[in-house]
Amino acid sequence: MNAPDHARRAILKGGALIVGISLLPSALAEFNAMGLPKLANPKLPGSLKNTPLLDAWIQVAPDGKVTVCSGKVELGTGVRTALMQVALEPLELAPADIRFVGGDTLLTPNEGYTAGSHTMADSGTALLHAASQVAALLRAGAAAQWRVAPDTVRLQAGRVLGAGGASMHYGDALRGLDGAGLHREAAPTSPLRDPARYRLIGKSVPRVDIPAKVSGGAAYVQDMRPPGMLHARVVRPPRPGARLASADLAGVRRMAGVRQVVRDGDYLAVLADDEWRAIGAMNALAASARWAGGAALPRPDAIHATLQALPAQDIVILDKGERRAPAGPTVAARYTKQYVLHGSIGPSCALGLLKDGVLTVWTHTQGVYPLRAALAEMVRMPLEKVRCIHTEGSGCYGHNGADDVAADAALLACAAPGSPVRVQWMRDQENLWEPYAPAMVTTVRASLDAGGRIDQWDYALWSGSHNERPGNAGKLLPARLLATPFVPSPSLPMPQPEGGGDRNALPLYDIPNARVVNHFLPVTPLRTSAMRSLGAHLNVTAIESTIDQLAALAGADPVRFRLDHLAAQPRARAVVERAAALFGWKAGARAARRHGLGFGFGQYKNRMAYVAIAVELAFDADREEVRILRVACAADCGQVVNPDGARNQLEGAIIQSASWTLQEQLRYGPQGIASFDWSAYPIMRFSGVPERIDVDLIDRPGEPLLGVAEAAQGPMAAALANALAQAAGTRRNDLPLLRRPA
Repeated sequence: MNAPDHARRAILKGGALIVGISLLPSALAEFNAMGLPKLANPKLPGSLKNTPLLDAWIQVAPDGKVTVCSGKVELGTGVRTALMQVALEPLELAPADIRFVGGDTLLTPNEGYTAGSHTMADSGTALLHAASQVAALLRAGAAAQWRVAPDTVRLQAGRVLGAGGASMHYGDALRGLDGAGLHREAAPTSPLRDPARYRLIGKSVPRVDIPAKVSGGAAYVQDMRPPGMLHARVVRPPRPGARLASADLAGVRRMAGVRQVVRDGDYLAVLADDEWRAIGAMNALAASARWAGGAALPRPDAIHATLQALPAQDIVILDKGERRAPAGPTVAARYTKQYVLHGSIGPSCALGLLKDGVLTVWTHTQGVYPLRAALAEMVRMPLEKVRCIHTEGSGCYGHNGADDVAADAALLACAAPGSPVRVQWMRDQENLWEPYAPAMVTTVRASLDAGGRIDQWDYALWSGSHNERPGNAGKLLPARLLATPFVPSPSLPMPQPEGGGDRNALPLYDIPNARVVNHFLPVTPLRTSAMRSLGAHLNVTAIESTIDQLAALAGADPVRFRLDHLAAQPRARAVVERAAALFGWKAGARAARRHGLGFGFGQYKNRMAYVAIAVELAFDADREEVRILRVACAADCGQVVNPDGARNQLEGAIIQSASWTLQEQLRYGPQGIASFDWSAYPIMRFSGVPERIDVDLIDRPGEPLLGVAEAAQGPMAAALANALAQAAGTRRNDLPLLRRPA
């Protein structure tokens, strides 16, 4: 078989899809840092590079029913709808005509993680090309049976239509092909439709995931209630590194409804026949548990000095031109951010079932294949005996507790074979034990030449890992607590151009002499991992804050100054100009007293969507409060698939970034994490949402899909920082920008 990570053959009988998969333990070594298998054919577009067989993406049953598969998953961004749009466009079908499967290790391609705004760029591109080639094969199959030219037949609503009223459904059309049917490798080029003829791509198709969410239907993994289900709760240590000395296991076992109490080393859990009984047993077990030891944490006001003093792997990611004494005015500053919670509205949840020797886990992970590999290692089962099925969770945007709770479900399902086991974390467990967004430090020193253009740029950053997703069992929190613990694989930097802490650390502007160094920290005081936009949040803030200060030194308007340093980048210039026009930006204009105007720009990862944002805010210095009056955003994400979905993502990112930038920080100290509930974690409330947000999309039909979900985080933070500097009369470089008591 040609798929690199598994042998996959689809057998279609009477509309039923039967898929056989064989995975070997050696396949674990073939996954890269993003959970992807090795390239199969680098000439193919999108994720077809890794999984080139057409029937891995599009399947047509003998009765004509169509199944569309994607390794990417719905995380609340609306991508399920957008992926359906690109697949249905060439197949001439409607959303109700197909079965769509996303993120199932038994049924879908391995596309690694749904992360980094890659879904549309990778899976959307793969589906567009696969569906276009399948559509051509359907026409060719019908034409061969009618003995006519393929260009004389057309597709419509699941049927191939020919001259004189000839018609057959898609299943019949495949009979005109050779024995391989759709089980063939994709071609490097596809018969793509002229964008001017798109009927679904570029249209605001209603999201298919919304009805259940607004009607009280079963929308999330938290809603699943299979027959015979047991409820489980876990008891975690009070702080990282603490060891369990004792607990009243026997007493808890005697409680009503308790089916099992599980202890394995420092791992504690209860299983009960009722959720409330499980909670009561968990509370009793936690009250009886005695823990010893554990690591003390630094104070928040010392964390950045701590980071800069830790052993680092120094990586030069840009070194061009020459380093010399500045010829003109210079700006030098240090920027920091604190640890931030994901703050998922629903605590993490998973279901596990061990039946007939197969372990199935329903999970809101962002990567079913990498998670499956880690779970198989943890429970010591063959890879082909573990299945992960993605089921939406109520809250995500990064590596929250989803993978850890899936490990809980796997362990406890193995302790209760034959019964579905639902593990639901409590709010304090989510807040205390999820992997946080890393604290970071950056420094920048930049100068102008005699003509007022940027001449020198020296930038450095210190950050721990932004990618601790399951690579081995040791990345899973429960696996570390077992009597025979699994050790996490070493933390490694994510290489450019993706980057981790150094994502978007490379300035996009025309700068002749520049050096950028990533001081990667393999070990830091707190467990960290991915949060929406990774290091781009702080890096774009630092870069754009510096650009504003350099513009002031040059006596130039900040928007004009940006345009002058983007001369060779027409798409970047276009979003800057569009955002400025949408906002009504006037060169030299000053806001009213205690009001500020700010601008921010970035291209996500310097290779994906372009976003520019202008902000007006009011600052109350006495109350230390900001009111965001209006936001104007322009974005270029290539071909827009679903305009409403893209605007939703940009608006949501603007609000989330504003909350991070102005307010959010994890509270912690030597005794441990203090942000165990919402009262102890500052987060934007409805009253703080911008009063007006305008979003303008620059659609580029036929251009590559760039992905937009994470592109606005940095530009919004930068625009806020620049606007607050104007309103307050002084610049603040430490995120969150609004000062709160420790």
